[in-house]
Amino acid sequence: MVAAAPRIWITRASPGAEETAARLAAMGLPPLVDPLLEVVALSPSIDLDGVAALAFTSVNGVEAFARLCADRSRPAFAVGDRTARAAREAGFAEVVSADGDVGALAALIVGQRGRIGGVVLHPSALAPAGDLVSPLVAAGLTARRVAVYETVERDPEPATLAQLGTMAAVLLYSPRAAGKLARVLKARPAPSLRALCLSPSVAGALGTAEQDGRLASVVCAPHPNETALLDLLTL
Repeated sequence: MVAAAPRIWITRASPGAEETAARLAAMGLPPLVDPLLEVVALSPSIDLDGVAALAFTSVNGVEAFARLCADRSRPAFAVGDRTARAAREAGFAEVVSADGDVGALAALIVGQRGRIGGVVLHPSALAPAGDLVSPLVAAGLTARRVAVYETVERDPEPATLAQLGTMAAVLLYSPRAAGKLARVLKARPAPSLRALCLSPSVAGALGTAEQDGRLASVVCAPHPNETALLDLLTL
């Protein structure tokens, strides 16, 4: 009898978690979907008066905005290719990807400020992981944020905790999820588990988990996108 391959814990919220699971399955790696965050929709009024462009830092932001507003006439700037694809699928015709993190998105927008004749609106989480508005304002642009969704923490399932000692790795996409995992590991250390992080800020939220022996290792993707993150599984 052949032993089952160690599973990969996907902590990101749905529906992105299921997309990641499909990518892992295509790689021949068994996924375990158990998000540490859950997306809750908000219902703000969307005022596009004076708005010249939209800036999205997540797929969740795109999807939440699309539910709230039917207007797709303004150009959209996206933090990465996956978010850009979601914007196009939502009906935006003019979409540009920064292919990076929030800093790269800010730099992209600042670089095109000459063609932005109005407000840059950032549909975001209630508590965003990064500050997009401040660097835009510092560069002379007018920018504001509107919270269109909220992420709330959730506890992992008991079955997931029971497998911590046999998992190959855990995938972490946000500082908030990493912070939640760090608290979980204080009660249930996993000294053989690799934590694979989307960015240094995600890794930083794990605190001293590696040094304290609650994790085997903490590794950052060389580029803040999912392809680079999943490539770490083959190393």
